[in-house]
Amino acid sequence: MKRNLFLTSLFFTFLVNSHAQIYMADSCRVTFFSAATIEDIAAVNTIAKPIMSASTNEIDVKINNQFFKFKKELMEEHFNEEYMETAKYQYTTFTGKVNETVDYHQDGTNQVTVTGTMDMHGVKKTITIPGTITVKKGLLFLKSTFSVKLADYNIKIPSVVGSDIAEDIAITLTATMKPFNAKQ
Repeated sequence: MKRNLFLTSLFFTFLVNSHAQIYMADSCRVTFFSAATIEDIAAVNTIAKPIMSASTNEIDVKINNQFFKFKKELMEEHFNEEYMETAKYQYTTFTGKVNETVDYHQDGTNQVTVTGTMDMHGVKKTITIPGTITVKKGLLFLKSTFSVKLADYNIKIPSVVGSDIAEDIAITLTATMKPFNAKQ
């Protein structure tokens, strides 16, 4: 509840600042991949909606963990019930700031890092994520690939399958962001 209020107040703070250009995701895709000896584990979530302020370089991403989709229903069930415990930890959030200067009015590709707080599975951790922001005709195209250690977020792997699941999970986020128009 506090997190939702924070994101809402942050969003409206952006809107009040007349110099701020707010970008919201028109589309977003978050995937994760874990190499496993028996079978690789992969899932995709297309429900996330990042929001970004060009004037402050702040970005917020909120992902509903229950919307990760797997090839196999049993994997999805294990993910939700045993690993992410989505009934208890429904969302993963990231609130951060782009460290480099980006000209959001000039077409081009910018290599960036974003430092902020990842809140996953009830654990908050400061991380720095590499990525690119491509500006093209007023749109932003974000891409980031990074890894997280399950142990850092108290995600336990049952000993029965422990050797079959990687300790590091590769995460990729791609998003197309368009300027937010409050009149829409």
